[in-house]
Amino acid sequence: MNDRVIAVTGAGGFIGGALTAELVARGHRVRALDCKPIDEWHRLEPEAENVVADLRRLEACHQAVAGVSEVYNLAADMGGMGFIEANRALCMLSVLINTHMLEASREAGVERFFFSSSACVYAAHRQASPDVTALAEDDAYPAMPEDGYGWEKLFSERMCRHFREDFGLETRVARYHNVYGPHGTWTGGREKAPAAICRKVATAVLTGEDEIEVWGDGRQTRSFTYLDDCVAGTLMIMGGDVVEPVNLGSSELVTIDDLIDVVADVAGAPVKRRYLLSAPQGVRGRNSDNAMIRRCFGWEPSTSLVEGLTHTYAWVHDQVAATLAGRPPQLGDPVGTSAR
Repeated sequence: MNDRVIAVTGAGGFIGGALTAELVARGHRVRALDCKPIDEWHRLEPEAENVVADLRRLEACHQAVAGVSEVYNLAADMGGMGFIEANRALCMLSVLINTHMLEASREAGVERFFFSSSACVYAAHRQASPDVTALAEDDAYPAMPEDGYGWEKLFSERMCRHFREDFGLETRVARYHNVYGPHGTWTGGREKAPAAICRKVATAVLTGEDEIEVWGDGRQTRSFTYLDDCVAGTLMIMGGDVVEPVNLGSSELVTIDDLIDVVADVAGAPVKRRYLLSAPQGVRGRNSDNAMIRRCFGWEPSTSLVEGLTHTYAWVHDQVAATLAGRPPQLGDPVGTSAR
């Protein structure tokens, strides 16, 4: 067991829970923090110190980093495009978390600080066509990110930079591109496209329907990053010497219709599509340019969309089946007993 304590904020969420599990598996002492009640955490590691805390408050951040050597700050109020477009102020309030966590970390002498940013920082005019040119890290400026959530992420990136330059706090930043996988949010309004499509196809399969609703015209393009690749890349970037933000995403560009095709093939059930053009769609095209992560680390996400969706669909199918049968669905791994 490593004597150093590592803090993971947003640990009750999808990515934060998986990151906490990996750090524990590597023998680290982990303080896992989230504002949600313990029984709403996606995943809870019994061997971690699991803490419910509102990290928008500076005092809570001071308590969170006491005795901590490294911080992985993944906490944010966010969700899929439907949530982001309808809750811009809530998304921007997450800037309090990063600002207060940085300040508390500086005062506590934290050695290294990781911030999970987003591809939503990229300028909208670079994403106006489905035939998008892959977005390189420099394309975030001149700045015109996605309203609300994107501005919060870009501002927080700059905070990390200036805390490093002015105060000597070693900061690392990864820009996540559409992370998906089992144990993620799959219903309720915060789910992202892969989980939403898996849910709709699974519902059609289990109820005998042959049509699903699709937000937009199906021609929007995206790349989707499997959870295991995201966790591996996060740990790699945190341990590396690259101080500028780094794309952490797959470069496998697909349309939303392509995404549906893959899920339908995995399910063995082709479905008809009813396109809802008035629904939130986000940008027309977004893809990750991975030249920097390949050059600096000799690595990039490698899980194919087919492989990742095979695992994701199987898990979401089970949750939909449980719900239809009147049983409670599974948020994540079984809840442990070390919460306080």
